[in-house]
Amino acid sequence: MAAKGVARTRGTIHDFPDFDANKDAETLHKAMKGFGTDEDIILDLLTQRSNAQRQQIIIGYKTVVGKDLIDDLKSEISGTFESLIVALLYPPARYDAKELYDAVKGAGTSEDVLAEILASRSNAQIHQIVEAYKEEFDSNLEDDLTSDTSGYFERVLVSLVQGNRDQTDADPDLAVEDAKALYEAGENAWGTDEEKFISILCSRSVPHLLAVFDEYQKINEIDLEDSISGECSGSLQCAMLAIVKCVKNKPAYFAEKLYNAMKGAGTDDHTLIRIMVSRSEVDLVEIKAFYKAKYDETLHSSIVGDTGGDYKDALVKICAGDD
Repeated sequence: MAAKGVARTRGTIHDFPDFDANKDAETLHKAMKGFGTDEDIILDLLTQRSNAQRQQIIIGYKTVVGKDLIDDLKSEISGTFESLIVALLYPPARYDAKELYDAVKGAGTSEDVLAEILASRSNAQIHQIVEAYKEEFDSNLEDDLTSDTSGYFERVLVSLVQGNRDQTDADPDLAVEDAKALYEAGENAWGTDEEKFISILCSRSVPHLLAVFDEYQKINEIDLEDSISGECSGSLQCAMLAIVKCVKNKPAYFAEKLYNAMKGAGTDDHTLIRIMVSRSEVDLVEIKAFYKAKYDETLHSSIVGDTGGDYKDALVKICAGDD
């Protein structure tokens, strides 16, 4: 029971009580048949069911309607609203796999997406993503990454996609050694020893890396993030910073990404949808808290001010409150 209680405080979407997959399937079908589509019913229902329940609704829809729910939704809705609703219907590992596939197979490579997903997922999640990628696209994720990226950025991704990060507690003596090694590889070197950064940041456990970061600041009086920003550039910097930020505070990392997706001219809807959907049952409550603390406005108010229509209404439902 305790574990369930903890989960409820971290995500904004939970299992819907008195759930009936076939009844929900019939409700969605009625919302789409006839003249016009009732978007409010679609967004209300699907944003208030957990992902596991949505998978049952997909099966229920085929059972009671004899058609594919996602195909029917795509024929009835469009634009960013369609993208968001369809994203909600993917199982988490398949959704991550799809985002990675789009990042390497689309026009150009979305290095930021590759870094975000691979730096923020656990070993077990990465193994599930690799399996889902193979199943969905009949392709090997590591092979696709290596064919589409290069240099030290490619090596970071290859390391992360192994899903083999150490899981042990911090080793205080080794933390001092690692901090010194990072200092000697960067701030105290002529040029940067990228291999040393990759070796430590991609393989050590999260508790150990937190200890390394503390020791690094003692040696150098500079935060490792600042050192990486000065020592690396481009896609390698993006990946290294994603790792460090996720180790330090994953909800704060995603809060920053959401803020950047909505600030300035235009909205990065792709990033907004991906993070809101993928974190909705994980830690969106914490992301909201860090967002408000850092940017002095709520995530809810940013969404309302930056989006519109059914798309906005669905995002607001996922956000679950202006707090």
